[in-house]
Amino acid sequence: MKTATLPAVRVQPDLRADIERVLSDGESLSQFVESAVQAAVHQRTQQAEFVTRGMASLQKACKSGDYVDAGRVVDGLRHRLQTARAKQAADGR
Repeated sequence: MKTATLPAVRVQPDLRADIERVLSDGESLSQFVESAVQAAVHQRTQQAEFVTRGMASLQKACKSGDYVDAGRVVDGLRHRLQTARAKQAADGR
């Protein structure tokens, strides 16, 4: 399979200098850019899949009515935090 090239990206000299400062031993600027692009593609793919799963879960919960209201969850967490803080204060910490 033939390789393809990415378009040239113009950056400020400061940014290029910052990149060159963080290159690993033997790593080229091109390798760094390729690695960064791969990481960004991976992150965006994971994010899109996460959103898709979340939306499917939301639809399922709405159809079934089997979910806990966010306000109740936050109130429960707030109560747990207050209880933990009170216990910590009682223990003299």
